[in-house]
Amino acid sequence: MSQIHPPKPAFPRAGASVGAMLRGWRERRRYSQLALALRADVSARHLSFVENGRARPSREMLLHLAEWLEIPHRERNALLVAAGFAPESRDLRLDAPELREVRQAVDLLLASLEPCPALAVDRQWTLVAHNRAAGALLAGLPPEMARPPLNVLRASLHPRGLAPRIVNLPQWRAYVLQRLRRDVELTGDATLRALLTELRGYPAPDAEPGAPAAEPDAGAGLPVLVPLRLRTDAGVLSFVSTTTVFGTAVDVTAAELAIESFLPADEDTARLLREMSAAAES
Repeated sequence: MSQIHPPKPAFPRAGASVGAMLRGWRERRRYSQLALALRADVSARHLSFVENGRARPSREMLLHLAEWLEIPHRERNALLVAAGFAPESRDLRLDAPELREVRQAVDLLLASLEPCPALAVDRQWTLVAHNRAAGALLAGLPPEMARPPLNVLRASLHPRGLAPRIVNLPQWRAYVLQRLRRDVELTGDATLRALLTELRGYPAPDAEPGAPAAEPDAGAGLPVLVPLRLRTDAGVLSFVSTTTVFGTAVDVTAAELAIESFLPADEDTARLLREMSAAAES
């Protein structure tokens, strides 16, 4: 008999009180008030008063609880503002002068990964930057999908995107959907939730039209290793992906950036990447 998982509590709407927001995150992380109080070493009575609006939390307490609840930087700012405090982190565009060093670091990291393809994406999987080798992944996209803003997950699974070229599409699709669902659970981001619904609606490979694709159970962890096997003019390239994040970021934009690197999974792919890089330089 399959296990029935209760639905996740909805995140509080914009404009909610700090108590309601804190309670939403606590319930989302499946903590009781007592469990969170014990783990975070705070008074259960005070936590209850904060959630029901009878007490005003300090800035330090909110940040302390945010750490235990693994609340993302953007949502921590919203929590602080709701309580009447200044945001913890700046929220600037990547092309802002204050983030010039961040952008330089991103560009250097992308270049250092060549001849392996690498992409810089934001929290919603929008392409921010890429290195020259990423052309092997992005080649062949229709113009309307390739122009900014380019969502790399949409481009990956769309029937007119990379999907027809992915040799192991059922396996890769299930992995992408599971990873995106995990992002939604962690952040509560409405845009990611809409993207997940959209991607689930794409035709499932090796299934009847309209049938949903196989997707791991909600309680399952992410698989240890899922290759991306992509058919190109040079042959089939087999990649394993790795993710790099900026762990010491003090800006929301930098904290939400991730570098997705595609490393060769076999010697043939490594050789083809070297050959493609040499041809591009000649």
